[in-house]
Amino acid sequence: MIDRRDMLSFTVLAGAATATPAFAATLADDDHARDFDFLIGSWRVKHRRLRERLTGSDAWQEFDGTCIMQPLMDGVGNVEDNWLDLPAGAYRAVGLRSYDPKSKLWAIWWLDGRTPHTLDVPVKGNFQDGVGTFLADDTLRGKPVKLRFQWSAIAANSAEWRQALSDDGGKTWETNWVMHFTRT
Repeated sequence: MIDRRDMLSFTVLAGAATATPAFAATLADDDHARDFDFLIGSWRVKHRRLRERLTGSDAWQEFDGTCIMQPLMDGVGNVEDNWLDLPAGAYRAVGLRSYDPKSKLWAIWWLDGRTPHTLDVPVKGNFQDGVGTFLADDTLRGKPVKLRFQWSAIAANSAEWRQALSDDGGKTWETNWVMHFTRT
């Protein structure tokens, strides 16, 4: 397998320009540009999510799904095609990520196929000690909330993602969606 730093030194055969030396040097010295390489490929996903968020509910809904992730932009971006088989009706969604080597942060956007003209607010962050934490300010039912995505338990053939919300400025968090990934 070719390391991305090696890929930056040759011309892309499809006619794109070569990477600039400054960009290649930035990536070579960076410790977060490859944070999502573990997710490249095809996955089965077991979803578990709260039926109602920030209401004190403990009623969970479970369903299956799939995910296929591929890198973009020499690995500093990626796109994830998701199939979510909700009991109320299956739908598709897209996770889009991009990395900024200057800030050393990833941004993640979610595009839900049921509302195809609305991108969710991006969460931003990176990985520290094997856990990826990504945060944003958002709203729920017209009220401000903090949104958190976390990636953890990352292994060659499995990973876990969790979404949580906070309505008290991040003092407490309610996990409302858990996804267990198994490589296909």
